[in-house]
Amino acid sequence: MANNTEQNNNDFNNGVESYTAKDIYVLEGLEPVRRRPGMYIGSTGQAGLHHLIWEIVDNGLDEAMAGFCKSIEVTLLPNNRVSILDDGRGIPIDIHPQTKKSALETVLTTLHAGAKFGGKSYKIAGGLHGVGASVVNALSKYMRAEVYRDGFTYYQEYHQGKPVTKLMKEKGDKNKHGTFIVFEPDPEIFKEIKFDWKTILDHLREQAYLTKKVKIKFTDKRDENNEKHYVFYFSSGIVAFLRYLIDARETKSIHKQLFYVADTYNDIQVEVAMVYTEDIETVEISFANNIKTGEGGMHLTGFRSALTRVLNDYIKNHTKENISLTGDDVREGLLAIISVKIKEPQFEGQTKAKLGNPEARVAVEQIMSSSFRDFLEKNPDDAKKILDKCFISAKAREAAKTARDSVLRKSVFETATLPGKLADCISKKPSESELFIVEGESAGGSTKQARDRNIQAVLPLRGKILNVEKARLDKMMSSEEIKAIILALGTAISENFDLNKLRYHKIILAADADCDGAHIRTLLLTLFFRYFRPLVESGHIYIAQPPLYRIQKGKEVYYAYNEEQKEQILKKITNLSPSLEKQKANDKNKNDKNKIQITIESEEEDQSHQESEHEISDQEMGIENYKGVSIQRYKGLGEMNPEQLWETTMDPQKRVLWKVTVKDAEEADKLFTILMGDEVLPRKKFIEAYAKKVRNLDI
Repeated sequence: MANNTEQNNNDFNNGVESYTAKDIYVLEGLEPVRRRPGMYIGSTGQAGLHHLIWEIVDNGLDEAMAGFCKSIEVTLLPNNRVSILDDGRGIPIDIHPQTKKSALETVLTTLHAGAKFGGKSYKIAGGLHGVGASVVNALSKYMRAEVYRDGFTYYQEYHQGKPVTKLMKEKGDKNKHGTFIVFEPDPEIFKEIKFDWKTILDHLREQAYLTKKVKIKFTDKRDENNEKHYVFYFSSGIVAFLRYLIDARETKSIHKQLFYVADTYNDIQVEVAMVYTEDIETVEISFANNIKTGEGGMHLTGFRSALTRVLNDYIKNHTKENISLTGDDVREGLLAIISVKIKEPQFEGQTKAKLGNPEARVAVEQIMSSSFRDFLEKNPDDAKKILDKCFISAKAREAAKTARDSVLRKSVFETATLPGKLADCISKKPSESELFIVEGESAGGSTKQARDRNIQAVLPLRGKILNVEKARLDKMMSSEEIKAIILALGTAISENFDLNKLRYHKIILAADADCDGAHIRTLLLTLFFRYFRPLVESGHIYIAQPPLYRIQKGKEVYYAYNEEQKEQILKKITNLSPSLEKQKANDKNKNDKNKIQITIESEEEDQSHQESEHEISDQEMGIENYKGVSIQRYKGLGEMNPEQLWETTMDPQKRVLWKVTVKDAEEADKLFTILMGDEVLPRKKFIEAYAKKVRNLDI
């Protein structure tokens, strides 16, 4: 930043200060989309890639909500292409009076052109022909649009948002109507083009639940030997969706009756289905005009407000409890679906992640308050079970607050403010200070000896920390390991968090290079993502990459951080392309000169002691020998002596660190929920999907 500022000042001093009309760039057509795709689809990662499909599907769903579409088909094709077919009215093809082009070309090449802006063709709509569709066109290497109307087929092809053919017309089926879009995402925009069929399947299933009596077909034709076909059709709407989620999450309802309401307030259609489960996790899924609002919005705010107020009113009128429930108290274990249909939705951004209509809050709050109050009155047994769960949550919150306050008081008032296990650094400048978080006494001891005491602090942990994804805050705050981390960081936690009080600007997770080490890193990352996210977003969290192998030939020592590096080093120092599997077979036939003796003490049930001798070879110790080369595989940081640990993992000049960033918070949130949450089924599917890609698995 300093260099940029210096250059700017020099430019100004040198007279480069002109600022005229020629310095203003006008981006025409769809060029703004290609220059800043994230403004329209959220990101150019996996979420943004799949958003292209949602935009086209939404247009078909709009036709369905208007009563003109009964079927939508989505197909994954070879060569990264996707096709979407609906049997709606079809995009108009006549000449537009303003653009003097066909309406089809207008909506696919003009950013703000669509039938929903006038409010006549669609009473309720989520997608906007010409906004979503034109964005998809702009970000596609290839697009072909076909329209079936009045017994004719009209088609036109595009490249990066620009037409490459004229609008063509040919005779077709008189009974056929609708729109067919096939597109291929542009690799200039998307670094990785890989559609996940499970992600698409889940999204389409949601839409089928939300749009009653509309058939949605999904086909994956990318592998001709393993085609996948699915058809969704539901008549009971979000109630069926709620039951599906209960089963998928492998949980149970704590009360007999599911809550459901569907009503209209000031022309806004509101539909809510919810149930309290045995889980502690809160799941609220909100939709506006069938568009999933991942960041909620006014309709979700209205739902939460009504839920909290009605339950507190019920406590005052029907119980002797003197307690006031918070929003967190009443939502623990809640599984809810909130859907609104509104004439003119005001989404915050083209990705439609958040609904901004204030009237949506009023509508949901009014309908939810009245209906939920009646539900509690008519089902007193269910009401009692719901309140009992809320009371437990409230008590846990108070316990967590007490524990948190205790930790904070220690950090502020006690003389020994830092945990005893922390080996702090001499420097008090956060900008140059580093905190290594390691697991185990042996690793902690080696790390403390290896470190630069001036700038490097070490906090050893005892075993794996608590999985905070599955734990209440009170249980989390009772964990000695987590309290040690909070005190060491100095930032406090929860509503008391203060980034400015961070004591180390580099927080380095140093775990063993095995399965346990990976698990520990994931547990720590879950903690930081859920409760210290500003540390992640500010780039303060790092992962150390210790070497997997130490390779020695004579006095020369090399370190390899993966299998590929090991192969390269061996090839370099032996002038051969090694086959380690063959070498291991040869090693088994070697004489006993490389074997050592150890003594194993075992205690029998009768408390008598006996000694036995067992011979362990170099191979069992993680040491391979190849053509005069010694190869040692490190399974843990504790296997390194301080000199090796400093040279490979802690020396700022030589080490390998990976900065933890969150480019797509929504995707990261989903991933942590899958890997660390209570749901078994999503984790099973994730493992099945990625198991074949695993390398260097320690078993």
